[in-house]
Amino acid sequence: MADSIPVETGVSEELAAYRKEVISSLAYDIRLDIPEEKAQPVLGAEVISFNLKENTLPLQIDFKEKSDHLQQVTVNGKQIEIDHRNEHLVIPQQYLQEGQNQVEIQFIAGDLSLNRNEEFLYTLLVPDRARTVFPVFDQPNLKASFKLSLTVPKDWKALANGPLLDSLVTEDKKTYRFAASDTISTYLFSFAAGKFDHVSRVIDGRTMHFYHRETDESKLALSMDPIFQIHADALAFMEDYTQIPYPFQKFDFIAIPDFQYGGMEHVGAIDYKASSLFLDEGATQTQKISRSNLIAHETAHMWFGDLVTMQWFNDVWMKEVFANFMADKITQVALENSNYDLKFLIDHFPAAYSVERTAGANPIRQPLSNLQDAGSLYGNIIYHKAPVVMRQLERLMGEEAFKEGLQEYLKTYANNNATWPQLIEILDARTPEDLQAWNQVWVNEPGRPIFSYDLKTENGKIKQLALKQQGEDGSDRLWPQFFEVTLVYPDGQKELTVNINEKEELVEAAAGEPAPDFILFNTSGQGYGVFPVDEQMLPSLFSLEDPVVRASAYINLYENMLNSRAIEPGQLLNFYRKGLEKETEELNLRLLTSQVENIFWKFLTPEERTQLAPTLEQELWSAMQQQEAANSKKLLFKAYQSVALSKEAQDKLYQVWEKQEAPAGVKLTEDDYTSLALALALRDYETEENILEEQIARVQNPDRKQRLRFMMPALSADVQERDAFFASLKAEENREKESWVNASLAYLHHPLRAQTSEKYLKESLDLLEEIQLTGDIFFPYSWLQATFGSYQSPSAASTVRTFLDAHPDYNPKLRAKILQAADDLFRAEKLVKTQKGS
Repeated sequence: MADSIPVETGVSEELAAYRKEVISSLAYDIRLDIPEEKAQPVLGAEVISFNLKENTLPLQIDFKEKSDHLQQVTVNGKQIEIDHRNEHLVIPQQYLQEGQNQVEIQFIAGDLSLNRNEEFLYTLLVPDRARTVFPVFDQPNLKASFKLSLTVPKDWKALANGPLLDSLVTEDKKTYRFAASDTISTYLFSFAAGKFDHVSRVIDGRTMHFYHRETDESKLALSMDPIFQIHADALAFMEDYTQIPYPFQKFDFIAIPDFQYGGMEHVGAIDYKASSLFLDEGATQTQKISRSNLIAHETAHMWFGDLVTMQWFNDVWMKEVFANFMADKITQVALENSNYDLKFLIDHFPAAYSVERTAGANPIRQPLSNLQDAGSLYGNIIYHKAPVVMRQLERLMGEEAFKEGLQEYLKTYANNNATWPQLIEILDARTPEDLQAWNQVWVNEPGRPIFSYDLKTENGKIKQLALKQQGEDGSDRLWPQFFEVTLVYPDGQKELTVNINEKEELVEAAAGEPAPDFILFNTSGQGYGVFPVDEQMLPSLFSLEDPVVRASAYINLYENMLNSRAIEPGQLLNFYRKGLEKETEELNLRLLTSQVENIFWKFLTPEERTQLAPTLEQELWSAMQQQEAANSKKLLFKAYQSVALSKEAQDKLYQVWEKQEAPAGVKLTEDDYTSLALALALRDYETEENILEEQIARVQNPDRKQRLRFMMPALSADVQERDAFFASLKAEENREKESWVNASLAYLHHPLRAQTSEKYLKESLDLLEEIQLTGDIFFPYSWLQATFGSYQSPSAASTVRTFLDAHPDYNPKLRAKILQAADDLFRAEKLVKTQKGS
């Protein structure tokens, strides 16, 4: 036991370990009075009950607010002097006792994570933000029950973790009393209140309550059934896979306008971003798959994360990887016409590679000394590389052994906490493979391999096919994994499985096969790394029958382009242009058009873009007319909108927007017309009316009106107005709606505005540390990505390098985020320079 625990900001690993050792049987009884006026304070009172194993040190209760927010503290019936410092309320030993204790606190709730709006509010307390609202032991392995009483304006509804007991109306107020929640971690404590509509359904004997603010009747009619049904399907799948019935008292959810994430897995009260749930008749297959995946992800969290929770946030990836991994499996069975392998490949690999290829790449499992830095652990590596790694592990062990291991893990640690080593120990017992060695390279270290090959033939037969791997950083590390290679012939193909366990591996099954026209690598889309591309494949690629093979090839081509291997940006763009009419699989077409847009905006010079645009516009329009599927047509129209630089193309877009008449076969919705208006404003398209003001008048939903109004200054043709908008973001209160800020920054820093916006880059970096302290977990990286994502100039790259050089002791996790976000900038600087030189 420690002799003393320093009172320092955040929640240190040392403090958390001590409290876990001495505190048990923890419960909170919280009362909050929420006024209708957003500016008025939220008054609160709570009783914290717990058992103290031994009374040897002062006890620190976390509260990240000003000291004047603490009004009265009573410990075991005795009012004490308030000692609040470095984000902690310190309770002296003499007021505590071994055994049962009660601490009663009257306080003013902190506003940082209450997300207060004019007509609603909601909590979002992950990873360590419960302490910004009320005094709490804010660490994941001190699970507790939460009783909540909410007093709100009379016409507001409310939702919380526990079941609703009753409600009482008094004059202009209404008090909701909720029963004690299940035993949960503090980051899962949640409530929402406001002017919401309420819908309930009973499916398979389970009542589900849903709260929302959507006003579009078409979206409501088309979305309500799928929303409830996907939840029911996901619950059924998880109960069957885990062999554990749904483990909590209730299962409700709420759709919140411009929620910071896609969703958040609060027990009994899941939060979703409204736009992710409510789709209309113009929704693409991609949007439907994304909605299914999101719902399945949050539902899977009820078991992975909520029932069994990580001990410490260094293992936050565990809950995310299994939520994503299960979501992919659920969507496979819950959504018709869902190609599991294709969806898995396109969803995860490009996103994982976008970080893995950078100088800021991080391992899946990262050290964490203080919870105040936990938000920086989140990102594409844990959400997208980790599912790839888990799929490799499932393949290594076998599906049944892997599933049985997960079932044992959940049953062993139900309603408790666990670490990744504890799970590895369970899985390791079910396989002869050395999972500890496997774990070291895949989980504890960053990076990916680059593959090369050597083909020897003799008398028209393969004599030897050898594959080699090397770390992208030049190291000799080895990534053991399974993947497929395919030998392609004029009249057919032969797929071979590779289990690579050495730096150089012979593909023994290839020996004696006829010499192929070319070889395709990673054709099942399960291998991880940069695979070689054979230029001989290009003429045949679009005619290959399997969409997974084509998608894997597109990803390999793009990664090789970025690594300056085999193909240059202009060459790849020219090749992709030929496929715009030929690629008929919607998910692949989305991948193809996104790469076309990326190359066009990031890796061509402004002069090259201007020269190419009229031809590319015509090709996209022609491909749109040639494609048969409505969703494919829409993808091509959106790509046309993205690259439109010529007056002719912009006139076409304006006519579509003004008359609200989509091109033949394309379904455009209100959101699409808003996107068109924004695209025209970005291009300073001259009309008699103000396009954005007119679009605001067309929009019916008040939340969407506010969003568009917020974004308008970022799209102004007046540089001074854009300057004022960026300056306004330096004030924390103007960054509250993070999704609004990110969308605005993407337009503010668009390549068409780069010359006037580059001056914001240095100040954007200067704000980063404050943004980490005041924003939610994804905001620092999304701020950086929206800011630096489309620049290509040496001066912009120099701004980043100069900043990093000037701050050698900068927070290493934030430094990594900068390097991740600026990676395309550094590559564009190099690639554009190379192309100019050639």
